[in-house]
Amino acid sequence: MRRKMLFIYNPNAGRGRIRTKLSQILEIFLRTDCEIVIYPTKQKMDAREIAKEYATKNECDAIVCSGGDGTLNEVVGGLMEVGCSLPVGYIPSGTTNDFGYSLNIPKNMVKAAEIIVKGATLLCDVGSMNNSYFTYTAAFGLFTDVSYDTPQNFKNVLGRMAYILSGISKLHSVKVYHLRIEHEDEVLEDDFIYGMLANSNSIGGFRGITGSKVLLNDGLFELILIRRPNNLVELSGIINDLAHNVLTGKNIYYHRVHSVKIISESDMPWSLDGEYGGTTTEANIVIHKEAIPYICDRSELLESKETLEIL
Repeated sequence: MRRKMLFIYNPNAGRGRIRTKLSQILEIFLRTDCEIVIYPTKQKMDAREIAKEYATKNECDAIVCSGGDGTLNEVVGGLMEVGCSLPVGYIPSGTTNDFGYSLNIPKNMVKAAEIIVKGATLLCDVGSMNNSYFTYTAAFGLFTDVSYDTPQNFKNVLGRMAYILSGISKLHSVKVYHLRIEHEDEVLEDDFIYGMLANSNSIGGFRGITGSKVLLNDGLFELILIRRPNNLVELSGIINDLAHNVLTGKNIYYHRVHSVKIISESDMPWSLDGEYGGTTTEANIVIHKEAIPYICDRSELLESKETLEIL
C-alpha cells in the first residue's frame, strides 16, 4: 500500500515565499511515490484542525507543514490533542522560523524538502501551558506581544526588524508583574517584567539567547526571568546582557526545569510560539519529553535519534 503524506502550507507566510517554490517541492515529494494530500490554510487554526482530522482517522503516515512557527505550532498542537505522534516535517517559510533553526533545517525551502524525503527523525520535547501546547517557547511580559500585535504585512516587509521596532515603541510603558514561581523544590517570589520557557537556540530571530546547552529532547526547557529594573540604566544593561547571551546577574534568573507553576496577582497575557496564548493568573507548564518525531537531516541529529520509514 502506498504511504500517505499530508502537506499543509500557509500561502501567506513570509511574503508568500512558498508560492514560487511549490512546484519544485511537490516534485521532490512525488519522487518517493507516496500519495500526497495538499492543503493550503485559509484561516487561523486551519492547520490544527486538518492535522487532527487526518491523525484521528489514520489517513496519513506523516504530516509536512510549511509556514512560520505558528503553522508548526498548530500542527503539533493538533497531534498532541489527539494523542498522536506522527512524524512531522517542517519547511520554514515564515518571518523568523526559530524552531527550524534549532532543527538545523535550511532556509532554502527546496533543500528543506529534500531533507524530508530522507526520513530521519528526532524525537523532541513539547511544552504545554494549562490546556494549550507549544513547540519551543511560552513567554510573558516585555516584547512578547510584538509578534502577535505586529500586522502580517509589516512582518513580511521588515522581517525581524519589525519585532525590534515594535518592541522599542513599548519601552516607555513596561508592565511589571508580581509573581510566585514554583518549580521542583524551589519557590521564587518577586516583581518581573519578562519571562519565558524555551526549547530553542533562537527566539525572535536572536541566536543563543537561551544559553549554549539547549537540547531538544532532554525533558527540560530553559526558564529565564527578568526582574524589574530600578531605572533605565539597569533596563539597558539587561537588554545588553541578553543580546550577548549573558544569563547571570541580579536581574536575570535562569534555571532548567521539567515543569513550573507561575502565579500572578492579576491576569497576565502569554505568547505561545509567537502567537497570542490567552491570559491567566495561573500558568501550569509541563514539558512532555520526546513527544513528537521531527524529520531532520541525519547528519545533524542531536542525542537520541531514530530512523523511521516515513515516505
